[in-house]
Amino acid sequence: MNLLFVGDVVGDAGRRVLLANLANLRARMKIDVVVVNIENAAGGFGVTEKIARECLQQGVDVLSTGNHVFDKREAIDLVGRERRLLRPHNYPPAVPGSGWYVGESAQGEPFAVLNVMGTAFMHPVLDCPFACVERTLTAKPAGVKAILVDFHAETTSEKMAMGWFADGRVSAVVGTHTHVPTADERVLPEGTAYISDVGMTGCYDSVIGMNKEKVLRRMVQKLPERMEAAEGRATLCAVLIDIDARSGRSRNISRLAIRE
Repeated sequence: MNLLFVGDVVGDAGRRVLLANLANLRARMKIDVVVVNIENAAGGFGVTEKIARECLQQGVDVLSTGNHVFDKREAIDLVGRERRLLRPHNYPPAVPGSGWYVGESAQGEPFAVLNVMGTAFMHPVLDCPFACVERTLTAKPAGVKAILVDFHAETTSEKMAMGWFADGRVSAVVGTHTHVPTADERVLPEGTAYISDVGMTGCYDSVIGMNKEKVLRRMVQKLPERMEAAEGRATLCAVLIDIDARSGRSRNISRLAIRE
């Protein structure tokens, strides 16, 4: 099974480069499953139903998110209706939606995606992400072997700990949230593909996807400034993961960057 995971899509620029390249990537690389982190797609903060529907109609199989999932109020209802749009699974149980999705690939092979958020420098009141992963894997359907975890977290140490915690029990642990791609992709000893951060899909002539002039005024002059997603040439950042669908073990993980 070839699984493509696309890092945090930021604003118009990120959506543009994603949708312009998705069909060609699926065909050229014979991709069976596409998972995209979409939480910053609506102007850099949150996701709308229109954006989610467009991505799903254009060939994305599952949409993951993170701490910005509910920045647009319409998402509160949307995640409860569209099971392919995930919110972190360790949110309180009363929150609409789910962070766990089970489906079938283009070849009819079962797969699952688990979206979890870290607590270090994030939302410490959330349920422990490790306990959440443990419970979910314990209760998963026996026939589901190919499992991807999108771990939306701030620190590399928490992400690395999750990789080792899940090694041999999931196919991949991919880090999101910091919008800066790391070069530590590898397959861990028990067959779990890992990378600390896939990077963002958006304009890199920016500060983590935001308009750099506005960020500089905020940081240098200490003036109040509303953050806006950067415009300009964009880069799609992703990882391609080769998974043995029968065992769930990954054979390879490789970084991918497509620049406009």
